[in-house]
Amino acid sequence: MITVDNLSKEFKVYEKQEGFKGAVKSLFSSKYKIKKAVDQVSFSIDAGESVGYIGVNGAGKSTTLKMMTGILLPTSGECRVFGVDPFTNRRNNVKNIGVVFGQRSQLWWDLPVSESFSILQKIYQVPQNRFRENLAFFKNILELDEFYLTPVRNLSLGQKMRADFAASLLHDPKVVFLDEPTIGLDIVVKDRIRSAIKDINAQRNTTVILTTHDLQDIQEVCRRIIVIDEGKILFDGSIDALKTNYGRWRNIHFEIPLTEQGEATEPLFPPDSEGIEVIDDPSGITVKFQRDMHQVGELISRVMKMRQVRDIKINEPEMQDIVKAIYLKGSAGRTIGVQ
Repeated sequence: MITVDNLSKEFKVYEKQEGFKGAVKSLFSSKYKIKKAVDQVSFSIDAGESVGYIGVNGAGKSTTLKMMTGILLPTSGECRVFGVDPFTNRRNNVKNIGVVFGQRSQLWWDLPVSESFSILQKIYQVPQNRFRENLAFFKNILELDEFYLTPVRNLSLGQKMRADFAASLLHDPKVVFLDEPTIGLDIVVKDRIRSAIKDINAQRNTTVILTTHDLQDIQEVCRRIIVIDEGKILFDGSIDALKTNYGRWRNIHFEIPLTEQGEATEPLFPPDSEGIEVIDDPSGITVKFQRDMHQVGELISRVMKMRQVRDIKINEPEMQDIVKAIYLKGSAGRTIGVQ
C-alpha cells in the first residue's frame, strides 16, 4: 500500500545576525545551513498494518508523514501511496487517506460539528446511506452525541480531537495518518481514541500509521514499530522483536520475610555465573537476568529451594527504557533492522 524508497527532505535554515546592523546585513547576504530532516528513509507498509512511527522532537516523523500525505515534495527519493506519487496526484490521493494532525483541526470553527461533517460528506462525495452508517459507527465508539450540535469553538480539547478523528474517517479511507492524536488529552479520552483506532483497524482493515510520544499508544494500538532519529531509521520490526533485541534483561523480585533476611550465607548462584545479577533490597532479593541465557522457571525453582519466599513478581522491561536504549545505540552509529 505504501512504499518509501531512499526518501530525503532538506530545508534551508537561514541565520540572522544580532542587532540592527546584523538585520541590515542579512538583507544583502543571507547565510543559511542545510538541515536534513529526513535522510534516505526506506520502508514499506502493507494493507491493514498498524505501524507506530516514533522518535524524539525533530527526528523527522512529521516531515515523513507530510511527504506521504502529499503536503511536502521530497528533495530526493520516492514515495508511493497506492502506486502513485502523493504530491503530484494530491486530488486522487486524498480520496484514499485520512489525516489527523494533533492541534490542527479540519473542522469549521464557527459551525456545529454536524455541519462540518455534512460539508465533508459533500467534499468527499460520500453516499448518504454510507454517511449515515459511518456517522452511527463513530457516534457509538467516540460518544459524539453529547456535542454533535455544538459549535467547534465551544468544544473542549478532548471533544475536538474525537470529532477530528471521526471527520478524517467519514469517507472510508484505506489508510489513516495520525500525528499525535492523543496529545494533551486526559486518560478517559485517550482510551476512547485508542479503542476507536483498534476498531477501525480490526473491523475495516484500515491501515494505520501513528506518530506519538505516548508509548502507551504504541503498545496498545500497533503491532509494528519504526524508530527514527536525526532523519534515519534506527529500528523497524515488531514490538516483540524490539523487546527481544533491546529488552534482554528481566527482573524477578522475591519477597522474603524479615526474619529470614540476612541469615542465609550460601550464595544463590555461583560467582562466575554469566548474565545474572543478584540485588539485595529491604523487601527481599531481586534477580536480574538475560532472558536469552536463563529460564524463568529454573531461576525461581533455585531461589525457592534456598530461601523462604513469601511472594514473587516478574518485571518486564519498560517500553520507554527500551526506546531510550535504541536512541543511545543509534547515536553511537548502530542501526538495527528486524522483521
